[in-house]
Amino acid sequence: MTTFGAVLRRGRGWLPLIGAAALLGNLTVLALPAVLGRAVDAISPTAHLDPSGWVLVACGLIALGILCDVVEVIAGTACVAGTAAWLRHGLVARVLAAGPRGVSQFDTGDLVSRVSSNAVDAVRAGPATLTAVTAAVPPIGSLVLLLLISPWLAAAFLGGVLLVVAVLWLFARRTAEISLAYQETQGRIAATLTEALAGLRTIAAAGTAQREEERILRLLPELHARGLRTWQLLARSGAQAAVVGPLVLIAVLAVGGIELVDHRITAGEYFAAAQYAVIGAGLGSLTSVLGQLARARAGIARVAEVSAALPVAYGALSLPVGPGRLVFDEVTVRAGDELLLDRIHLDLPGGAAVAVVGSSGAGKSVLAAVAGRLQDPDSGQVRLDGVPLGALSHAALRQAVGCAFERPALVGSTVGDAIGVGVVPTDQLLASARATHVHEFVSRMPDGYRTPLAEAPLSGGEAQRLGLARAWAAERLLILDDATSSLDTATERQITETLMGDHHRRTRLIITHRAATAARADLVIWLDHGRVRAVGHHDDLWRDAAYRKAFG
Repeated sequence: MTTFGAVLRRGRGWLPLIGAAALLGNLTVLALPAVLGRAVDAISPTAHLDPSGWVLVACGLIALGILCDVVEVIAGTACVAGTAAWLRHGLVARVLAAGPRGVSQFDTGDLVSRVSSNAVDAVRAGPATLTAVTAAVPPIGSLVLLLLISPWLAAAFLGGVLLVVAVLWLFARRTAEISLAYQETQGRIAATLTEALAGLRTIAAAGTAQREEERILRLLPELHARGLRTWQLLARSGAQAAVVGPLVLIAVLAVGGIELVDHRITAGEYFAAAQYAVIGAGLGSLTSVLGQLARARAGIARVAEVSAALPVAYGALSLPVGPGRLVFDEVTVRAGDELLLDRIHLDLPGGAAVAVVGSSGAGKSVLAAVAGRLQDPDSGQVRLDGVPLGALSHAALRQAVGCAFERPALVGSTVGDAIGVGVVPTDQLLASARATHVHEFVSRMPDGYRTPLAEAPLSGGEAQRLGLARAWAAERLLILDDATSSLDTATERQITETLMGDHHRRTRLIITHRAATAARADLVIWLDHGRVRAVGHHDDLWRDAAYRKAFG
């Protein structure tokens, strides 16, 4: 799980360098007033000393301070970039490992917001923490050095610095909550926008663009209010620090002036004390660092919720030799209080073409998801050739079971990748393409299977055929969840003939709304409100008027 400590540990390769550079830079800041003070004393009429040595040391300290700043910036950038890559890789891997159900509590846009922008905020935790910690060195060092010059100067300095620290503490407490609320509102806006982008054609056809625009932008006033509150808090804290900071300088200068008049300190020591007071007053500028740290903590809280998603657990077993016998043993699936599947018990013969029919909401797609282990049942068990799906290794499961969907998500850089998932076209890929009639339109493309997927002009039916070709290589169970609904009649008939003429090589579970497809199947499962209403041949079931009504 992603925690604050985990993010810090990931940056351990760079954080020591950042810390060393920041510490050395702060030590040069501390040393410079003392060196300049010695130079001031050296040029006094009574000293008769050459100040050039101290001036050279001061120049060296300034150069060293600049070098430390450069190293800190370069190392900080590298640390943030490396940690961001690690965190995003881990989050994407966790999302994919958790599957659809594991991340179902997140809207798509909100999930993207967490993995992208919130992850960037989160990985700044390491450099921001070091900056905040090392920022304590100059005021503490200033206090010690002022104590060596004069206890009264140290007391004046301490009183003023405590006021600055109080301002920073209040700012840090308030800004953490505001930062988290701001990020959450951003996520909700991203979720609404993503939803609208997915339905652009529907919005255009319905003429509801204005209404959708208002729905998306409805949260902007809330985002504006949270952002305004953040800036108001920053401005208020900055103003408080701007008032309190000079008080440190005034107090030290006043006390130092009295000490100088009484000849208890030298002019150089008075100059150094003034510089240390400026250092103490500069603590107020830490509000930006503390704000960054608060955003990092808020970002970590949001990405931690994603990394807490439980990955799908796989076993280590392989399938024995078998025909693809599929058994649902008292399978129940719930969504809250709603029963999606209610104690389903089925024993489907291996090698059969099994159609699943039912009216909308009957549970057909849920049954398909459970059969393909895209979703685990809340109770009960699914077995393939006697082996529970949960006991199979990931490789064995995906080699044996293939799934094609009504709206396939095509991934990969080329058309061939969309079928072979990243493999160069092979005999198996071409066989799948020919069986699903993909080869007919891909071969007409200028670059064939190497055509960039983003540039391929695909119709809805052609996209469905690509998704079907991707699943076609399944060795034991092929699941089609309404995967031919966008095909023209002729192409669907050809693919159906190929499906039904599979010569009992594997079991085919076909979710369909078409009576013609059900009529060609070896067996039909009729679902009604999450329960099996009947199992039999299409011709026998057709006598029931309620069965005929399921096809609309």
